[in-house]
Amino acid sequence: MIDWLEALLLGIVQGATEYLPVSSSGHLVIAQHLFGLEEPALFFDIVLHLGTLVAVVWYYRRDLVELVLETFAALRNLASGHSWKETLKSHPGFRFALLIVVGTIPTAVIGLAFEDTFERLFGSVRLVGLMLILTGTVLLLTRLARNGGRDAAGMTWIDALLIGVVQGVAITPGISRSGITIATALLLGIERETAARFSFLLSIPSILGALMLRFGEANDGVGTTALVVGFSAAALTGYFCLALLVRLVKRGRLSWFAPYCFALGLLVLIFG
Repeated sequence: MIDWLEALLLGIVQGATEYLPVSSSGHLVIAQHLFGLEEPALFFDIVLHLGTLVAVVWYYRRDLVELVLETFAALRNLASGHSWKETLKSHPGFRFALLIVVGTIPTAVIGLAFEDTFERLFGSVRLVGLMLILTGTVLLLTRLARNGGRDAAGMTWIDALLIGVVQGVAITPGISRSGITIATALLLGIERETAARFSFLLSIPSILGALMLRFGEANDGVGTTALVVGFSAAALTGYFCLALLVRLVKRGRLSWFAPYCFALGLLVLIFG
């Protein structure tokens, strides 16, 4: 049974680590281990992810509206007889939306194909330690990414596929979804702001898909107060941490989180 204080702490942990590149799933496994919870509170976990979904949708609300409007305009363009090549060129928002769809496909395939395997991994605290060290290594590699790079118009379908693949791999607890997707985009030569924007917009269908698959889970003994507190804490913390990370990525500071991942990973391996 999770009380309101544990719900508050877990909500803050989820909100901060979902968007900061330090692995939300890894931190939740560690936090649940410290609280002595033998099995993850699945319904409560869904509520926390719903809170962080609200945060990213609100932060990128203007981008999402633009993508929807551009998509409808592009579909009208295609219906009136214009070619795909011309439509993609004249409606960059539609092209960006398609890149998100392309990136979502490998994530969905990996998530569905290895769902049972990933569920079992959530019981291993030592695995979380190893994956946090891996995350730290990937973040450190972003120092090799040159300043500048390709903007959204320069992104390719291969870029989107590769980023989607690593997002699928990031289901593993301890691997940061935001960290590994942004790092991959940067190392592929995509400029910083576009890398962050694509990563976070790509997270929306991923989180939605996971919630749809798990929404049938019964409430595992978590009270209404705990659910509301956890949801609110995750949403508010997630929004501010998302805004913080976007600013840091624009300044080329993603690698700043590597030492934290190394330190926490080693601590988990030693004491976990």
